[in-house]
Amino acid sequence: MEDFNVGKDSGSITFKKTTLWKIGTFVFAALFVISLFTGGFGIGSSVTGGTVDIPNIPDIPTGIASVNAEDFIDDDPVLGDKNAKLTIIEFSDFQCPFCKRARDDAIKQLEEQYIKTGKVKLVYRDFPLTSIHPMAQKSAEAAECADDQGKFWEYHDVIFERQASLSINSLKQWASELGLKTDDFNKCLDSGKYTNEVNKDASDAQRAGGQGTPYFIIGNQPLSGAQPFAAFQAAIESQL
Repeated sequence: MEDFNVGKDSGSITFKKTTLWKIGTFVFAALFVISLFTGGFGIGSSVTGGTVDIPNIPDIPTGIASVNAEDFIDDDPVLGDKNAKLTIIEFSDFQCPFCKRARDDAIKQLEEQYIKTGKVKLVYRDFPLTSIHPMAQKSAEAAECADDQGKFWEYHDVIFERQASLSINSLKQWASELGLKTDDFNKCLDSGKYTNEVNKDASDAQRAGGQGTPYFIIGNQPLSGAQPFAAFQAAIESQL
């Protein structure tokens, strides 16, 4: 049995196997206790689909002296009563996964509690991040073309629902499925009729303080990212 000792001749330190086992057990136990208090070793994270899902925690932009949704209303689609007391501007990107998350979660709750009840209206404006989302620009233009035929919101919903399948052919196919006049729609999309309109929206988003998508202006309060419904609710209730 090897014991813990200092080798007088070699100048080296050796350990008994049993001593090593005891030390190792103690270190592991100490690390485990620390992990319980610090969230280490993956504790506290949620795992879905075999991958660790680290939640996006967006923040409210700083350095903006003042911002007001009413100053950024353009001729863009409006969801809700146009005479609603409070306006929300949504600057969004059809290829952005966080925009889809916001649409599927917080905005759907907003529709039920504030938009359908006439308290709030939502104005959708485009903010395509073309450097990372190659289909964002044409998707935004396609939605504008659908708006020409009175089907913006229906088309908007289809794009987000099928975000993973975005392509020029898909954009045209979805227009056909919604019963749009495909010749007019295709001509509109292929000609780049709304390129400048989409670019203007993106410029206004940056002027309003937007640095990423989705970006919202709730009355006089900016809100950045796919925030939970509670964040929207707090901003709305403070102004109604």
